[in-house]
Amino acid sequence: MATWIIVGIYFLLMLAVGVASARKANSLTAFVVGGRSAGPWVSAFTYGATYFSAVIFIGYAGRSGWDFGLWALAIGLGNALFGAFLAWAVLAERTREVTRRLKIKTMPQFFETRFFSKGMKIYAAVIIFIFMTPYSASVYSGLSYLCEKVLNVDYHMAMLGIAVVAAIYLVVGGYVASLQADFIQGVVMLIGVAAMVFFILRSGSVGGIANGVAMVYDKMVDSGLTSFSWQTVIGVVSLVLLTSFGSWGMPQMIHKYYCIADKRSVKAGTVISTIFCAVIAVSAYFIGSLTRLFFNEVPKVNGAVNYDVMVPNILVGTLPEILLGVVLVLVLSASVSTLSGITLTSCSAIAIDLLKETFVKSMSKKTTLWVTRLLCLLFIATSYLIASLKSPILMLMAFSWGSVAGAFLAPFLLSLYWKGLNRAGAWAGMITGPLLCTVLAVSSGFKSANSAVYGVISIAASFLACFIGSKLSKKLSAEEQTAKEHFYNKEYTLQTAEPTNV
Repeated sequence: MATWIIVGIYFLLMLAVGVASARKANSLTAFVVGGRSAGPWVSAFTYGATYFSAVIFIGYAGRSGWDFGLWALAIGLGNALFGAFLAWAVLAERTREVTRRLKIKTMPQFFETRFFSKGMKIYAAVIIFIFMTPYSASVYSGLSYLCEKVLNVDYHMAMLGIAVVAAIYLVVGGYVASLQADFIQGVVMLIGVAAMVFFILRSGSVGGIANGVAMVYDKMVDSGLTSFSWQTVIGVVSLVLLTSFGSWGMPQMIHKYYCIADKRSVKAGTVISTIFCAVIAVSAYFIGSLTRLFFNEVPKVNGAVNYDVMVPNILVGTLPEILLGVVLVLVLSASVSTLSGITLTSCSAIAIDLLKETFVKSMSKKTTLWVTRLLCLLFIATSYLIASLKSPILMLMAFSWGSVAGAFLAPFLLSLYWKGLNRAGAWAGMITGPLLCTVLAVSSGFKSANSAVYGVISIAASFLACFIGSKLSKKLSAEEQTAKEHFYNKEYTLQTAEPTNV
């Protein structure tokens, strides 16, 4: 009963945030980028809350902890150092400056503005919508496995409840609601992960941190994991690269930089985001590394090995009911914030870049706002249907990240720092990455074992394609040259209704 009460309070709070934010989300700019006024704490917490979802606690932590033992902690450290600190240091200010100055609201708009290509904008919008859908489905799956164990709620009913809550507060309040909700959810995540680690360490199967680490090490010796074989090296390194650097090209993560208020917020946000991500990621993978203390073999569901049920089973067996409710809300918070970020990014790209600015140019901003809201509902429903198939979480996550990051990471990062990148090079990178990731995934039968490796290969191939395409292409057209000059000229400001003060 206590668990249900805590979850009920969380749902009501999220709905209240959505309703309270409705008045502020009455324009397209406010709905999509929240007025570009987010301070350091809100920016950092919304970045971290979007970065981590049920996938890290249920999918990645359980599978990685079982496969790599204590070596899995390297993934969490990599997320903090490369996915948070280095990402903010390299991307945040440059992205904030150029997107504010040129009134860019979406990733497809970024590429159109830099390379003067409507075709690239349409392509980017389609890639986002297609490949972000399975990522969103992985979020549903992770949450539903936990709800099924903790609340004894049917998997599909749990997903439906999550979808309804996310849809209401996002569709009503937009990015304004998302910012406020993510800050609250970030606080819940920190409290919840601390409680989770504390009680798992106190359980009889672990017996404290020193004893637990020693026993895990012994299990690693027995399983041959201490030798750090090439298989382990490739597995850990690929996960560090994909989950840390892959985030640099994920539209919902880049979107957080668009909305930062000023340079001071960037500096403070870098520190806050790094600490937040270190606490969440290291704690999650540490819990995952303890799985061998609770299981002698990977549990089976309907006769098939299923890594995704390990952490939920551990939580149910170690936490008191009231804290089980807190931890459930922790995973709900992480997942709903990620889900809202993915949904808003995907649907704004379709509504603004594909419909309004390409096919229905006469569409008013008010109509575009309502179309965006309707697309959010459609996207959430589609993700729900995919998740209902119960595909492995790790496979869904890695395939989505590999494809999207393969399409955008190289051209986006190079656009910020290399004037030599041209339209042909960007096209080469944006096509090569997702195409290669899809081919590798299909050829392997969508097996999750190598999905992270495929993602890393796709990102590397995209960088190579960008360089080769730029070197082999012809001289820039007058329009592309002008767009390039405007992009890098900090004195040039696009004169539209949106404010430009920094």
